[in-house]
Amino acid sequence: MAVDAQWLGDMNRQGEWYFGWGWNRSHYSASDIHFTGSNYDFTLLDISANDRQSKFDVELYFKPSTITIPQTNMRLGYFLQKNLAISLGVDHMKYVMVNHVTAGFEGTLPNSDYDQLIDDGKILLHPDFLLFEHTDGLNYINTELEYFQSIFNSPKFQFNGFAGAGIGAMLPKSNVTLMGSPKNDQFHLAGYGLDAKLGLEFVFFKYFFIRAEMKKGFINMPDIVTRGNDLNDRASQHFFFTEWDGMFGVTMPIHVKRGGTEN
Repeated sequence: MAVDAQWLGDMNRQGEWYFGWGWNRSHYSASDIHFTGSNYDFTLLDISANDRQSKFDVELYFKPSTITIPQTNMRLGYFLQKNLAISLGVDHMKYVMVNHVTAGFEGTLPNSDYDQLIDDGKILLHPDFLLFEHTDGLNYINTELEYFQSIFNSPKFQFNGFAGAGIGAMLPKSNVTLMGSPKNDQFHLAGYGLDAKLGLEFVFFKYFFIRAEMKKGFINMPDIVTRGNDLNDRASQHFFFTEWDGMFGVTMPIHVKRGGTEN
């Protein structure tokens, strides 16, 4: 006999795997960025940044050779208990420092070539002086614990809420051009991140899902490469982020057996 639909019922997804892919939008708090090198040491104060969302195009978003160009999310999860999952994912965000504005300045520059940009403790952020982006990207490689609660359950459709928290490593590919030096563009383990999230999940026909979630977190990167790994030049910053993402994916409901029966 078919199970009737029910609200706020129990759920049992123990042993289930899932894989999801999606896209995100992100916002960042202002941050101080500290730059050091062999002949300079300065800090830019209260720097603003935006994400960089790619304009939607079917080929760009779904073609295998370009699918990682937009701001994307990927996650693989496993249910340890009936409503508790552990997952591994990559949040591929993008961070673009706002240029053509003034910012607070503290410290020293290597020579007088850029002194004209400084006035009364402020500096004009011009691309000829500094281009600072994590656009390929601000990669947060993380593991999360996720708790799920059934909201509505029927034989063909399920609607769930979930909450989670995670920790991970920051592996940005930072695009930096500093004071006329050649552009630096390489992956580098720069620091760590922390996050907490809330979301909703719609599961249909048992094997497919759509999710929407909001994630808030903290990123600390004390070791950002600015002029190549062969040099000692580095930048450091920390900031908070808010991320909204949508994801679609597949589930593999292979439940554990107890006492010869499948749960």
